[in-house]
Amino acid sequence: MPDKKLSYLESMQRHFENYSKTKEYPVHSAKVHSVDWSCTGNRLASGSFDKTCCLFTVDKDRLIKDQILRGHDASVDQLCWHPSNPDNLATASGDKTVRIWDARSGQCVQVFKTKGENINICWSPNGQYIAVGNKEDLLTFCDLKAKKIRKEEQFRSEVNEISWSPNGDFFYVTSGSGHLNIYSYPNLKLTHSQPAHCGSSICITFDKYNKHMALGGADALVSVWDVAELACLNTITRLSWPVRSLSFSHDGKLLASASEDHFIDIAEIPSGEKVTQIKCENSTFTLKWHPKEYLLAYACDDKDRYDRDAGSVKLFGLLRDSSDKSSS
Repeated sequence: MPDKKLSYLESMQRHFENYSKTKEYPVHSAKVHSVDWSCTGNRLASGSFDKTCCLFTVDKDRLIKDQILRGHDASVDQLCWHPSNPDNLATASGDKTVRIWDARSGQCVQVFKTKGENINICWSPNGQYIAVGNKEDLLTFCDLKAKKIRKEEQFRSEVNEISWSPNGDFFYVTSGSGHLNIYSYPNLKLTHSQPAHCGSSICITFDKYNKHMALGGADALVSVWDVAELACLNTITRLSWPVRSLSFSHDGKLLASASEDHFIDIAEIPSGEKVTQIKCENSTFTLKWHPKEYLLAYACDDKDRYDRDAGSVKLFGLLRDSSDKSSS
């Protein structure tokens, strides 16, 4: 008798088992803190403790080093691309600045001076504002059109990661209390404080359809939520250490979760069932799915063969022709 038609989960499990691969690209002289794809997926950027940002172009399922962006006087702790312009990149640094770069020329085109060592950053969906948080839990909102700082907001509680909602109406903050705090925007009035994790809520991500969001906590749990209902649909429990980074795939069907565990978990959404796991030699603190392909960029807490800090970007994903080899 013929085999039954495979479910999506079974099909993806088989695809990743048979047709996936990992490539490593040593590009930095120190730990990589952040990776992100441009909105078109034609470029990948990585920010490092070595004070630089590396830009890659993408050739099928390979990365090609394009240029190094220099200008920060301290670690590049986080970066993000403009939501709709594939040539504009923002970097946040411990040197108390935010820099805007033109990826075509590799030139810094705008600098915002902030009051502290910056550790997280996000771009508003309309591309007009950038929010950056520092180690003292101060959020700074930069207006790119006016070329000035529009607002500063000091928080009394620990601010871990920040994000606008995909429609820009709300601003989300994961907190040290374990709550997800939701503020109206632009007045930043607290509209809801949702208990989410035991211990700190660390990271947050949305799928591009604004249907699901995921939160990662110090309790080593990943919670998957219905955005409209603000209801927890599932909890992923396969990690044993605090969750440091989350990313939805381009179709919203897969969620990658990273921690100090020596693997990255790939889950089906919304069920939370395991699709595959990527083995890592060290902890992983940053990852990001490609906006159009099953390609995952990530970086680990690397050491080279002389046990010195090293900075590699890794790319994991399906071969481009794997969709034609389905066993379903």
